[in-house]
Amino acid sequence: MNEPLHVRRIHSLRSLRWLGRGWADFAAAPLIGLTHGVVVAAFGGVLLWVGWTRFWALAGAFSGFLLVAPVISTGLYAVSRSIARGERPGWDTVWAVWRSLDRRLVGFGVLLTVQGTLWVLTSAALIHVWSDAPVNTPEDFVRIVVLSPHAGLFEAWLLLGGLLAAPVFASTLVTIPLLMDRPQVSVMQAVATSLRAVATNPVLSSLWAAILMSLTLLGFGSMMFLLIPVLPVLGHASWHAYRDLVVRES
Repeated sequence: MNEPLHVRRIHSLRSLRWLGRGWADFAAAPLIGLTHGVVVAAFGGVLLWVGWTRFWALAGAFSGFLLVAPVISTGLYAVSRSIARGERPGWDTVWAVWRSLDRRLVGFGVLLTVQGTLWVLTSAALIHVWSDAPVNTPEDFVRIVVLSPHAGLFEAWLLLGGLLAAPVFASTLVTIPLLMDRPQVSVMQAVATSLRAVATNPVLSSLWAAILMSLTLLGFGSMMFLLIPVLPVLGHASWHAYRDLVVRES
């Protein structure tokens, strides 16, 4: 398979249906979903605790989070696939995916980590050049960047983050569930398919990105507690996004 898979153009409000289906899958296997949420939330909590007084270490640790979270979430995709097949998902469904330790998924996780590291380094350079004081803690970031007396610093930081986040989102929209579901697809083919899905559905993709960002920030803002139910719902919903956007050839 040398060409990207075919993608569909679908209605922009389809993303709300993905959330509904994600919730239904979560309700069908709540223990599995909550366990995933607890593992990821605990990992994120440790990162917050370790890096709270070292802002750039915290930002850098987020790159490691980008490597771990997608690999863990493959268990949620496997559960949704099992439910769609009319099967009763169990822990054996999850273990079968995790035991395989698919090198394509690990390799893609490494690519996400590199992209996250690039964002950290670029953000640090921008703030170092623009601000008058060093940023060492989250409080420093709020005081010096968010509430900066220099007009445009925070806005420039947001713009830079958006410019760097957009291609990352576009390259990951359907990539991970696609790799999990179809072992014959390469990482580059999956990324190309994801980019085409976003280009074909720009409004839908923007709305879905806003939903993902809002719910994830809600989880982080609650000191990770709300991330426990949010993560499995979004994980299951991401599976349905993949199934709606990517055509399954015979």
